Amino acid sequence: MNDRMFDSAVFVKSGDNLVQEITCLEDALEFLYEWPKDRRGPIHQTALRACQRAFDSDYPLSAARDAFSGFAKAARILEEASTTMPWMMGRGGEGGGVTA
Repeated sequence: MNDRMFDSAVFVKSGDNLVQEITCLEDALEFLYEWPKDRRGPIHQTALRACQRAFDSDYPLSAARDAFSGFAKAARILEEASTTMPWMMGRGGEGGGVTA
């Protein structure tokens, strides 16, 4: 098991308008490294530093997740978890019949 998993996923819109689920520190770092250079700024740098610190040391993983989430919100790519998986809901809002 990956000990760098986030407590809860962060959902972001990628460049092709697909929603991407960021579940761990490595996902967040990869997303930040691939972010277009012309769209990077101080919030991107702060999120990147927080994730790098969590990767290299005992910096809290929750702080890195919060920094990544803050970056996504500022970049207007943050998606609410409740709106990302409509296929999991049946008609009338009942569960989709998938057992946990």
